[in-house]
Amino acid sequence: MRYLNPLIASVFLLLFTALTRGCNSKTAAALNSTTVATVPGMPPVVDASNLYSEAGANMLSPAVSGDLARVYVPNVKSNDVYVIDPATFKVVDRFKVGKNPQHVVPSWDLKTLWVANNSEKRGRGSLTPINPRTGKPGKDVKVIDPYNMYFTPDGKSAVVVAEADRRLDLRDPYTMAFKSTIKVPDCRGINHADFSIDGRYAIFTCEFDGTLVKIDFTRREVVGYLKLSRGGMPQDIRISPNGNLFYVADMMADGVFLVDGDAFKEVGFIATGVGTHGLYPSRDATKLYITNRGSNRVHGAPHGPGSISVLDFATRKIIATWPIPGGGSPDMGNVSADGETFWVSGRFDGVVYAIDTFSGKVRQIRVGKEPHGLTVWPQPGRYSLGHTGNMR
Repeated sequence: MRYLNPLIASVFLLLFTALTRGCNSKTAAALNSTTVATVPGMPPVVDASNLYSEAGANMLSPAVSGDLARVYVPNVKSNDVYVIDPATFKVVDRFKVGKNPQHVVPSWDLKTLWVANNSEKRGRGSLTPINPRTGKPGKDVKVIDPYNMYFTPDGKSAVVVAEADRRLDLRDPYTMAFKSTIKVPDCRGINHADFSIDGRYAIFTCEFDGTLVKIDFTRREVVGYLKLSRGGMPQDIRISPNGNLFYVADMMADGVFLVDGDAFKEVGFIATGVGTHGLYPSRDATKLYITNRGSNRVHGAPHGPGSISVLDFATRKIIATWPIPGGGSPDMGNVSADGETFWVSGRFDGVVYAIDTFSGKVRQIRVGKEPHGLTVWPQPGRYSLGHTGNMR
């Protein structure tokens, strides 16, 4: 066997290094795509180090071409949706929906926005479809107790979170016809979720048990429950960009728990602020915006010590805290397509906050009574896993 002259070998090494460094992010991401074996039908993970790589700033899918740039705000107590034009920061429309609208949920295929009206245990739940091209609602679909809604990573099922009945109803993602159910009897107040990087399982929070439940979606069954160490009131949950950890906001613990999803084990805790509630990755996936609602109560007072904490994913440290001027109650929302504005409902203050993600400066827009899970539209990404836009 012949060997390369050391000088030639050195030249080859330098050329290889230069070419590697010169690869664009798409090429590097393509090399990473083979490292994640996803469930059948799920779009491939392009970059294994950043599962949000395809939801970066202004990376809009052709599916949302022509959609109106709007912020849709469901108001739980006034049973309506306010529509804000993000260019002018003004309310440009409002319409009635079903009883107690909780969240506005983008569909997996990005073509419909569903308003989840859970009717607060009255048995009159419904889903209101919104056409994002016109911003107008369609005819309600009767659905039992839709507090929140997600979609399986393959897009084949909508997952209606029937909170009061302690179950997850799998439905046709277009017609919402019932298909099957997954019972979670030991999860009181099941509400928020996120899926693993490969789409095989999801972890849901159990608000009134201080626990989490892990669901295997390949077998459609409960894997187990995890009691959080401080026994609080877990709310939103989001997976880290590399898929290694789940961040769990806890309204009673005033911070986020870190959970190893594969091992289903609590591995850390980070204090943030009073009433930790919602979790939203920045468009470059380097930071996590954390809403602190300003109260440990389910029904809090206006003008509380609400704030936004900014966490650095790399160091797992809080690098900034943005208080709401005059007090407030930041709850749920999402980040604008360009990543420059964080839109959040002010749950107990009847407003929406538009927060500059560079300075933390806050603008307020008056809306209906008790705004909750608003969504910003359109958002970057290939598909939606639900909630207010868990995009990938």
